[in-house]
Amino acid sequence: MGNRQRKSRRKAIRLWFIKRRSKADASHLSEISDNDEQDDECMDGFFGRSLDMEPCIRNNELRIFVGTWNVAGRSPVGSLALDLIEWLHLKEPADIYVLGFQEIVPLKTKTVIGAEDPTEATNWNSLIGKTLNSKYGGAWLTPMIIPVTNDNYQYDGAAESDRRLRSDYEISSTARGQTRTKIELSDRVGRYKLMASKKMVGVFISVWMRRALLKKYRVSEVKVSSVACGIMGYLGNKGSVSVSMSIGGTSFCFVAAHLASGEKKGDEGKRNHQVSEIFRRTSFSRLPEDRHKNLPLTILGHDQIFWFGDLNYRLYLEDNLAREFIKQQNWSALQEFDQLRKELEEGGVFQGWKEGNIEFAPTYKYSSYNCNRYSGGLPSRAGEKQRTPAWCDRILWYGKGVKQLSYFRSESKFSDHRPVSALFSIHVEDQKCARSGLVSFPPSVPSTIPSKAVARYKARVNEMLDLQSYH
Repeated sequence: MGNRQRKSRRKAIRLWFIKRRSKADASHLSEISDNDEQDDECMDGFFGRSLDMEPCIRNNELRIFVGTWNVAGRSPVGSLALDLIEWLHLKEPADIYVLGFQEIVPLKTKTVIGAEDPTEATNWNSLIGKTLNSKYGGAWLTPMIIPVTNDNYQYDGAAESDRRLRSDYEISSTARGQTRTKIELSDRVGRYKLMASKKMVGVFISVWMRRALLKKYRVSEVKVSSVACGIMGYLGNKGSVSVSMSIGGTSFCFVAAHLASGEKKGDEGKRNHQVSEIFRRTSFSRLPEDRHKNLPLTILGHDQIFWFGDLNYRLYLEDNLAREFIKQQNWSALQEFDQLRKELEEGGVFQGWKEGNIEFAPTYKYSSYNCNRYSGGLPSRAGEKQRTPAWCDRILWYGKGVKQLSYFRSESKFSDHRPVSALFSIHVEDQKCARSGLVSFPPSVPSTIPSKAVARYKARVNEMLDLQSYH
């Protein structure tokens, strides 16, 4: 290395120390500026990565799939797997899947005021996990397919030991008359891990993440919350379930909601009130040891927020005119009468929120299962409800740095709603310190290097490591 290059390298290292530690002792800097030519020759191969020592915040892109589906009280069946494959758009797999459901149980008195039964939510989790992971071959096993019942639940990735993993990865064969057996960890573990799920009567959320992300990022503070604001303002036939989590240095909140139905004048006011209640009453628990952490406790305290579900906003439009626009596929004209679009534009309860451009037909209400005809209309059919088609199923977001890549509906005829999905590209902050880039001692030192130079080199590296730890 020439003299000019050596001087440039020494100058860069000196500037780095000045920037990182303005209060550093002058003697430290003078040692870095040693002019010993012999030492310089020895250091040429060792200081190549010294400037990588500074802690960094890297922006990384995540692809997040958000979906919502009102399944009209129907249980998942095996034939539904093909519908899920289309809905989840697995040809272009995402890093995170956030799925919100409504009416996973019929909204009857027994289910609304009775004790929570996790059976249907567990069945949905099982089917989703198999659908996400079967594409990659091998048997599929996943922990925690039973939804969380306690709002004080918190996921702690650091505490997830092999012992706990082995106890989680179990498969029940009681249906075949066999006993429950534990499965050892292996490559058969699915590519996607269920991070959290929460059920409140018929409202259900399920969040899945690629396992590779758990190695790349520090995923923490995964918490759940539920707000019931249905009958009498406090029953769970309507309301929301939410998941809060941090990925790297970015906090996320996912809110799956089912709001008041009705297309009479003034019904939109009920929906707006429920939105306000969900904002007001959603809170994420904080443990005593978290009191010194700056953790989001409310929905709006997060960096990135997604609100989705059967929001039930309708059209300010007569039924026959709405159907004529649908026949023409004139979505822009139809959106002029959309209640939720009005809220977004006029700064109502969703002031500052965003939604992608809708370029698909209204998702509600279809006549019956396995039918592509909207309920009501002419000619009318006996026993069929007269409903003006509307975009009841929606996905909104709030926060900077969110780019929507697609917004579409799927064509499953499983219920009287069509499932809706959106794919987002989001940059998250990775606050991991790049200690892997720190200068390290070589595995062996060539005998041709003077021992005095090696000693000085080690002293300098130790000093740099000490300064790194100090900061």
